[in-house]
Amino acid sequence: QVQLVESGGGLVQAGGSLRLSCTASGSIFSINRMGWYRQAPGKQRELVADIPSGGSTNYADSVKGRFTISRDNAKNTVYLQMNSLKPEDTAVYYCNAELALSPLNILNNYWGQGTQVTVSS
Repeated sequence: QVQLVESGGGLVQAGGSLRLSCTASGSIFSINRMGWYRQAPGKQRELVADIPSGGSTNYADSVKGRFTISRDNAKNTVYLQMNSLKPEDTAVYYCNAELALSPLNILNNYWGQGTQVTVSS
């Protein structure tokens, strides 16, 4: 069984910073892509940023230059450093990981439970 556990959400004033963390645990053989999505009330879930096991990162236009995604493969952990936060960044942030449970390398998507980020104006 695989679990993705997020932490680091909270309430912050506009212009402030938060750092989200997400650790994958369980019977994991390998992790391909890891990423962060968010969902604001009344809106669809959207990609914020993702990072493959090798290669360049990818960001939503709305967060470029403000957010930085990184990962520690030894710890099966992905981070999202969020700077210059805006009220429109308010949402539930979800961790996502594309991973394999065996050497067959069949990839499946897993989600964390979500962590609330609220940015006050």
